[in-house]
Amino acid sequence: MERKITLRVDGKERTLTVDTRTTLLDALRERLGVTSAKKGCDHGQCGACTVMVDGLRVNSCLTLAVAREGAEVVTADGLAEGDELHPVQRSFISHDAFQCGYCTPGQIISAVAMMREAEEGWPSVVSEDLDADEFPLSREEIAERMSGNLCRCAAYVNIVEAIEEVARS
Repeated sequence: MERKITLRVDGKERTLTVDTRTTLLDALRERLGVTSAKKGCDHGQCGACTVMVDGLRVNSCLTLAVAREGAEVVTADGLAEGDELHPVQRSFISHDAFQCGYCTPGQIISAVAMMREAEEGWPSVVSEDLDADEFPLSREEIAERMSGNLCRCAAYVNIVEAIEEVARS
């Protein structure tokens, strides 16, 4: 069964017809040509497919496109303002926070979303005071909050440093 849906992807409204079993990841990559979200494990375990849906990070391989009808979807491609990269993107470059780069778009999206989560007062497993109003992003907090994004090249030290620099500014 197919259904017509509309998504706002990286600031542009996109309408497409998809099989109701199509994941958001496959709709983005195969139907819309948005390839910054990567297909890694296709089981929600690696985070390469991470996108923001209505401001929250989502493994796009685990959500159906039809369930996101009308949603605002932001990929790593949509973070930049024209030619001006997002601060997290710039920091990943300056800290050499990638090797092969396959996981990088998902890492960057996850970093942007998790910084918002911390700003909004969402604690993590390692947060000392769950009732605190603020959750400063220590190295331990960053590592925990980014634990759903795997890097097969093991660039974690530089990834954490890149995020830490943006979180401090």
